[in-house]
Amino acid sequence: MSNHEIIVVKDLKKYFGEVKAVDGISFNVQKGEVFGLLGPNGAGKTTTIKLLLGLLEPNEGEMSVFGMNPERDEVEIKRRIGYVSEEPLIFKSLTPKDLFNFIASVRRLDESKTTELAREYMESLEAIDYYEQLIATLSHGNKQKLQIIAAILHEPDLLILDEPIAGLDAKSVRVFKSILDLHTESGGSVLFSTHIMEIAQDLCDRIGIIHKGKIVGIGTLEQLRQQANKLGASLEDVFLRLTEQDTSVNEIIKKLRASFKMKN
Repeated sequence: MSNHEIIVVKDLKKYFGEVKAVDGISFNVQKGEVFGLLGPNGAGKTTTIKLLLGLLEPNEGEMSVFGMNPERDEVEIKRRIGYVSEEPLIFKSLTPKDLFNFIASVRRLDESKTTELAREYMESLEAIDYYEQLIATLSHGNKQKLQIIAAILHEPDLLILDEPIAGLDAKSVRVFKSILDLHTESGGSVLFSTHIMEIAQDLCDRIGIIHKGKIVGIGTLEQLRQQANKLGASLEDVFLRLTEQDTSVNEIIKKLRASFKMKN
């Protein structure tokens, strides 16, 4: 592992009975880059992330985060990362104020500095009105905003984001993008899991396309276009070609057009 490789995954496999959730994938995440794991629901993105977080044990393969093994060095790795899940994993019986004070205590952060930073993030994401309101009463989008803030308060070296913009409005997504820019500009790295093409194309420096547990394409958008033999194509078109779904999508559209013409 070089000094620039934050995550290294080699021939990683995870099975659930007969289901090959992750089937021999390999990739790396460099210091200061946003690496996207792009794939449909059930492709293996979340399983990969849980393996890297030490929440699951692999059947085969190797993986390292900061040069450490997630199975052996789970606590030290988690000290240096921020994690945002698709479904908010936060204490819903607390208020945001209580939550951030708790995080400051557990992570041994300066309480006054953390409070100031948390309030600044909440104002930026237009959630400050809920600062002392029970989290359980908030909308999914506002809970997701709190989870994002909780992940970045300790200024982690690595952000692991699993569908992080679920429930966010357009303005909050724009602010979130700026937060990621600031994070990478300071040398931080991001592993970004999503199934939304526009977000991946807009945010990611490199992308690994995962399908049925396998990496079917990896690189910059231009490199993916070359792999798919679709120069100048959108990421959506490249994705459909590499996952071998372009023909079936065209057939579906053809049938829909035929049905629509019959009705009219």
